[in-house]
Amino acid sequence: MNHELVIVLDFGGHYNQLIARRVRECGVYCEVLPFRTPLETIVAKKPIGIILTGGPNSVYENGSPAYDKALFDSHIPILGICYGCQLLAHLTGGTVTAADTSEFGKTEVTLGDSPLFEGLEKQEICWMSHTDYIKEVPEGFQITAHTEHCPVAALENRERRLYGVQFHPEVMHTENGTKMIDHFLSRVCRASRDWQMAQFAQESIAMLKEKIGSRKVLCALSGGVDSSVAAVMIHKAVGNQLTCIFVDHGLLRKNEGDEVERIFTQQFDVNLVRVNAKDRFLDKLKGVTDPETKRKIIGEEFIRVFEEEAKKIGKVDFLVQGTIYPDVIESGSGDAAVIKSHHNVGGLPDYVDFEEIIEPLRNLFKDEVRKLGLELGIPQNLVWRQPFPGPGLAVRIIGDITEKKLTLLQDADAIFREEIANAGLEREISQYFAVLTDMKSVGVMGDGRTYDYTLALRGVTTSDFMTADWARIPYDVLDKVSTRIINEVGQINRIVYDITSKPPATIEWE
Repeated sequence: MNHELVIVLDFGGHYNQLIARRVRECGVYCEVLPFRTPLETIVAKKPIGIILTGGPNSVYENGSPAYDKALFDSHIPILGICYGCQLLAHLTGGTVTAADTSEFGKTEVTLGDSPLFEGLEKQEICWMSHTDYIKEVPEGFQITAHTEHCPVAALENRERRLYGVQFHPEVMHTENGTKMIDHFLSRVCRASRDWQMAQFAQESIAMLKEKIGSRKVLCALSGGVDSSVAAVMIHKAVGNQLTCIFVDHGLLRKNEGDEVERIFTQQFDVNLVRVNAKDRFLDKLKGVTDPETKRKIIGEEFIRVFEEEAKKIGKVDFLVQGTIYPDVIESGSGDAAVIKSHHNVGGLPDYVDFEEIIEPLRNLFKDEVRKLGLELGIPQNLVWRQPFPGPGLAVRIIGDITEKKLTLLQDADAIFREEIANAGLEREISQYFAVLTDMKSVGVMGDGRTYDYTLALRGVTTSDFMTADWARIPYDVLDKVSTRIINEVGQINRIVYDITSKPPATIEWE
């Protein structure tokens, strides 16, 4: 598939993936590459633009990430962000030094005349995060934005198509940041915007059909978004040559196993082997309280069950993996060779005799996987399924796991999710779920004393899941959830709501 390409050159910034997502949201395909990528490699890819990311270093210090100065004479449009902006200035003859006053957080920026800022207000709120600043701009550059403490909040050389912004347009706190990125793509790079999920689906299915031919494919189906979308795409390409093994460890949300089976066997007519292994997993987890031990037990047992079932199928030629682009970036910043080993396939056993791993989603971000799922006809309730840990509810039950506790949590969590949906908040809250704590407390039900479990509710909003803020769920919704759980579930007499952000907390409790 040949698409217009923008390269995001990563200098160690926290927001490298977020920059790439913003570019793709604008309809332009992009890749994240490490700053060590040789210039000849970049030029050979024929990008229509390059974005230099932020980073934690100072450009004037020895050992800080840098790049070949020839990049700026390559005639490729370049946008530097934060550290990338300072590096652009530093390598083209400007001066960067420590600022007298650092800027962090939301900052009012005065915008000037620039293709990046066309149609925007003269005063915009942008997200700053820097301790250095550009003291002198390079020859041929103009200052196009400033703040009270930062004289060069943006600069450009239009003739050379070199642009830089000291702030972060990719984060949601920069109110019109996506428009600025879009302007760079459209007005500077002259992008035609040929990155669309409908086209990607058609092209990918055709390529998979040609690659697989008449051979057999095996997929470990978890029921999660990634594996589900990958499985449906393969099925649309080769039909009943695909067999999915769905290991149901019994630790899914209420009725989830049945829903996955119904969708794949009835709607898509996939060859599905469902292994109901709840008793087997609960027996292995009996008495275990440490979360890491739970994870190891579940991972090991999943492998054993998958191994037993795969042997019954016989030799397969290809194994499907639901790798997505953040996995690729985090395992080697775009180095595809890192992923292409079956020892890295989520703990799948080595014995499986296959020719190659197929990763149909390896170039997509999570939001793109969801869009693709809708294009493929997967129901919205599965496509927009809440993020779910691999060990399932085992790490949302604090302490030891019993079938009784599992049922309590499944019922309570189902009520929470139902009421969030009833309130129309399911797309506004990035992740929400219930946690059954191991704490009991005294309560009163009718005229009697109770001594039952405390249930915690958790909801967060986030754009990248690296950081998150606790969701401000309306009190009336929380009240309804609490009342229903107390009245309908039983053995839970206290509901608490987690109002801790990440950091210092994590999103999951264990």
